[in-house]
Amino acid sequence: MSKATQTLFKILLIGAASLLPLSAAQAVEEVNVYSARQAQLIKPLLDEFTQQTNIQVNLITSKADELLKRLESEGRRSPADVLITTDAGRLHRAKEAGVLQAAISAELLSQVSPSLQDKEGYWLGLTTRARVLVYAKDSVKPEALSTYEDLADPKWSGRICVRSSNNIYNQSLVASMIAHQGAEKTELWAKGFVKNFARNPKGGDRDQVMAVAAGMCDVALVNTYYLAQMLNGNDPAQRDAANQVAVFWPNQEDRGTHVNVSGIAITQSAKNVENANKLIAFMLSKTAQNWYAETNNEYPVVEGTPISATLQSWGEFKSDRLNLSKLGELNPQAVKIMDRADWR
Repeated sequence: MSKATQTLFKILLIGAASLLPLSAAQAVEEVNVYSARQAQLIKPLLDEFTQQTNIQVNLITSKADELLKRLESEGRRSPADVLITTDAGRLHRAKEAGVLQAAISAELLSQVSPSLQDKEGYWLGLTTRARVLVYAKDSVKPEALSTYEDLADPKWSGRICVRSSNNIYNQSLVASMIAHQGAEKTELWAKGFVKNFARNPKGGDRDQVMAVAAGMCDVALVNTYYLAQMLNGNDPAQRDAANQVAVFWPNQEDRGTHVNVSGIAITQSAKNVENANKLIAFMLSKTAQNWYAETNNEYPVVEGTPISATLQSWGEFKSDRLNLSKLGELNPQAVKIMDRADWR
């Protein structure tokens, strides 16, 4: 073979090699995330994860129920490795739908309280929020408040605002009450509670705060991070409304205030399980937990993480230690009770 021919052969070999698939070592590391959390509430963290690990995150955001339907329809063909969503009830639905796998490492599960994760390891909480009572400072004395159960007392007739019964946060609260006191007592409570509504349920948590501030009702049920976002947001009307209400922690003398989570799980279809666990590890890291606490005003799940100044201003509270798996298990029963109570 002549020298020229040898040179040409080498060139052809190099060109052919460039057309071959990248080796495993050369391939771009990635993890595919389906998130029910809005992009601004999670993308900065995912970008930081990529910067630290060189693992590319492909993010798809949508509403929680739509993501679950998508995972079900895609089945094992789904590109998703990770599901991030809010409320233990939704995470349990995903587990029951068969779209998750128990692939979170034992080391990661050990970092989070057993009450804030699935009993079989299918999901774990990343942050917590409490479902509290907010009340009008000018018309309600805090000593008049006590428990969720007390909201069924006739003294609150025409004084309560709340979201509809199709809201998962309310369904989970009712499920927690079933877990603690049984279905019969919970149904009696729900019927009395509905009688005390100031208006037909409508709107989101922020709307309930606005209604209290406007004098439409005196007490409302809301998640803490919504109120904190209103206090720290750019909308002057929302800030003004939030400053007209105060937080009350119900059931401090017994089981504690109802809490829930935003959580994470590895999908049944995951092709990048190792990278999914690396992402979960990052989300439980000091960097991520601090970011959630300061930016989103959520309570961290990793003990020792400081909370935001807004959350600090509301003081410490006793939280319900019920394993949150029960919220999903009892969800169907909770929905039936709410329907029979005419909570629309």
